Amino acid sequence: MRRSNPNRQDRLSEGDLPLYRFLSLSADASISHFVTTRRGGVSEGNYASLNPGRYTTDHPAAIQSNLEILARAIGLPAARIVMPCQTHQDQVRLLESSSDPDEDYLLWPAERQQAFLYGVDALVTNVRQLAVAVSTADCVPLLCYAPDKQVVAAIHAGWRGTVAGITRRTVRCMVSHFGCDPAQMIVGIAPSISLDAFEVGEEVVEAFAEAGMPMDRLLRRDPRTSKAHIDLWEANRWQLQAEGVVAERIELSGICTYSHADTFFSARRLGVQSGRILSGIFLR
Repeated sequence: MRRSNPNRQDRLSEGDLPLYRFLSLSADASISHFVTTRRGGVSEGNYASLNPGRYTTDHPAAIQSNLEILARAIGLPAARIVMPCQTHQDQVRLLESSSDPDEDYLLWPAERQQAFLYGVDALVTNVRQLAVAVSTADCVPLLCYAPDKQVVAAIHAGWRGTVAGITRRTVRCMVSHFGCDPAQMIVGIAPSISLDAFEVGEEVVEAFAEAGMPMDRLLRRDPRTSKAHIDLWEANRWQLQAEGVVAERIELSGICTYSHADTFFSARRLGVQSGRILSGIFLR
């Protein structure tokens, strides 16, 4: 089985707020990105301490304080960090600038914004200084950048979303709507649960197989227990490559959130009522 690599945590920038960053995405000055950790916030208990997960049951004031801390660290107003209300499906939302106030997301009342983002698991934008972000605690976050058209995307791929093809749908959206070239895209697969830690039932194995996934690359059996394990990292990397993203332009963090729950939130370790890491990207 593929082991998670704790040495990849040396890409945590400690500064005012510890954030994980990808070398490949960091090399382009046109964008900025971030992956939060558990450190540097104000939340307590299973949410300690930096929980920016807006849809968790943490105290709302603590969540907002954590978002303000993050916003200062990345140099954006908190209101320009957009995260959807994820439901483990395959819906992708576009966020575009518009001269018509009725079409400009940032000018909408909160209720309309919330409705627009409900049931969404990926965001795509070409708006500058607008961070698209997804919240996770073991599910796979992916950050995508298309330098040819200056478009960015954030994807939340749990096992259900992976089976539904959320990653493929997001790349296709970037291509069909903006004309992005997949061969030029750069993608970071952020800290999430590893093959070793992701033990699943046979119904999950069947779902992946029925979706046409390359099971020889994804499925492993524990030799001691015969229990099935699925490689979500590889499943999403396979989807990216199937859409034309070049293997060398996909950077895998190699950090397992379950194994490193002291640094990154893990729902399998802490329970569902716990914090979330936030992975986001924006055009400067």
